[in-house]
Amino acid sequence: MKVFTYSLVLCCFFISCGKKDKIEREVSAVPVTVKVERFDKIFFETKPQDLGKIKAKFPFFFPAANDDSIWLEKMQNPQWRELYAEVEKKYEDFEPTKTDLTALFQHMKYYFPKTKTPKVITVISEMDYNNKAIYADSLVIVALELYLGKEHKFYQFPNYIKQNFEQKQIAPDVVASFFKYITPPNQEKNLLSNMIYAGKELYLKDMLLPDYTDNEKIGYTPEELKWCEENESYIWRYFIEKEMLYSDDQKLIPRFVAPAPFSKFYLEIDNESPGQVGAWIGWQIVRSYMNNNEVSLQELLKVNSKEVFEKSKYKPKK
Repeated sequence: MKVFTYSLVLCCFFISCGKKDKIEREVSAVPVTVKVERFDKIFFETKPQDLGKIKAKFPFFFPAANDDSIWLEKMQNPQWRELYAEVEKKYEDFEPTKTDLTALFQHMKYYFPKTKTPKVITVISEMDYNNKAIYADSLVIVALELYLGKEHKFYQFPNYIKQNFEQKQIAPDVVASFFKYITPPNQEKNLLSNMIYAGKELYLKDMLLPDYTDNEKIGYTPEELKWCEENESYIWRYFIEKEMLYSDDQKLIPRFVAPAPFSKFYLEIDNESPGQVGAWIGWQIVRSYMNNNEVSLQELLKVNSKEVFEKSKYKPKK
């Protein structure tokens, strides 16, 4: 009996691998041409007297209410120019990033055929880590000053934020923005619905970024991911015993779903735990749902959290 069960599992594994290989071959054949415009480079290498030319070409970066003196000062400001020099040093060769984005856009086109292949525009902005990469239909805007490497001297941020200031995080950040663009905001307030909503975003990364590791998709260190895997059963039991899953207490979202230095169980394990453990559990629920139901990726994004949970047959690994 054990031999039969083992053989069945092995057979399912090879069927699954074969299906994934077939999909990836089809994805690689999707024709995509990625155009990149280095607005950061154009801006800082333009002579002040030619400011009008780049304003005419990129009007959306120059609000009418702002006087030209603001842009002229930025062009010549020593601190901005030092930041540009660091960005240029890191991204003088943009081809590796372009290659990552090309693969991403091929996957997007495969799973969402009606999407346009966006033009990529790189900028140097105001270190707004909540808007590192923005997907906007025909454009993707990437703020390169936030991808210089977590140890860069310019970063005065907590570790849990700056650990994702790496070139490898550009594509996951684009997917996160794409998810919010194509998926209506979650209107439900309870913890479980927010966990599953976050889980859908992470599952989208599974599909669009198959070569990325799980820790890269969620923005964890390998050690943080291992902690979640080893404590999955405990986290789930805690949510159940504390009757949190269907609670509308909005304080639970920053405690367990939003990015944070650690999750707040209010126990000794807080210092060991990463933030977003609720999002990670939501991810496992969504994965279980997709494994147990014949549902397309597009359909998943429309299914309500109650149905996802009830049909997921989710059981935490012990």
